[in-house]
Amino acid sequence: MARWAVLDATWQADSADQCTAVGACWAVIRARYRLLLFGLYPHEEQWRAALACGVTVATLLTLCWRRMWQPKALLALFVGAPVAFVSLMSGGLPGLPFVPTDRWGGLALTFFLYLVGIVVGLPLGVLLAISRRSERRAVAATAAFLVDAVRTLPMVMILFTVGVLAPMVFPEGFAGDKLWRVAVAFAFAFGCYESEIVRAGLQAIPTGQDEAAKALALTPYQRMRLVLLPQALTNGLPATVNLLVATFKETSIVAIIGYFDFAASAQAAYGNADWAGAYVEVYLFVAAVYFGFASVIGWLGHRIEHRVRIDRS
Repeated sequence: MARWAVLDATWQADSADQCTAVGACWAVIRARYRLLLFGLYPHEEQWRAALACGVTVATLLTLCWRRMWQPKALLALFVGAPVAFVSLMSGGLPGLPFVPTDRWGGLALTFFLYLVGIVVGLPLGVLLAISRRSERRAVAATAAFLVDAVRTLPMVMILFTVGVLAPMVFPEGFAGDKLWRVAVAFAFAFGCYESEIVRAGLQAIPTGQDEAAKALALTPYQRMRLVLLPQALTNGLPATVNLLVATFKETSIVAIIGYFDFAASAQAAYGNADWAGAYVEVYLFVAAVYFGFASVIGWLGHRIEHRVRIDRS
């Protein structure tokens, strides 16, 4: 493996025909990296997409800093990062030409779907979990129906419905942008799965905790915010981290409705005559990127779990 990947590998070439037959042809990454990272994004504006990806990476690195684990800091980070990302990608601001969403692609599109899914899905999951515990039967039944309906449907069917069938159902102009519909649907599905994790965390709390809060004359809102919800989120942290990792990988499913995310761009990277034989190297590169980001997310989650155990002890 070392001989194939390093010693006998070809690092510079104009096509796969110039690569050695006994080693890896890493030259395809050098030649097609723009397509892998940015898809069909305009070449002269790709610095914006690179900067937007940098915002996502910086957000993950910032979360490693324990001082950012405060509610206000997390709120500012989770709101500021998506706003900065969308502003850079869309443009329309002074000095930034507008780029429609159908030109977005590559790793930048994967990061966009993931950011929207997390920022919208996490609060939605908490809200749905609390709604299912509501004393109002209509609210609890509606939340339960939404969660169960989404969990029983394949993700492909959900994305195909909102991405392809929605314009046929709604009047012209009311369906909205296709990518935003897909991103919101992706976030809603994530929120439904997260709601079950939060609900399980709430059920794991001893009833004496809630009774003690009632004895202190705390309002239902105060009991949930100060006593129950912090413990529920802590109880569900391992499952939430697992869901975060799975969600990052599942962004590749948008290729089924015609979007060139990072995984779909890989096929386009070797899908021409010059690099047709270098598909192994392209997919190894894509796998390494997925593995790297998923590992960082998992490591960050385990670090938070460790810190929580220390604080509890």
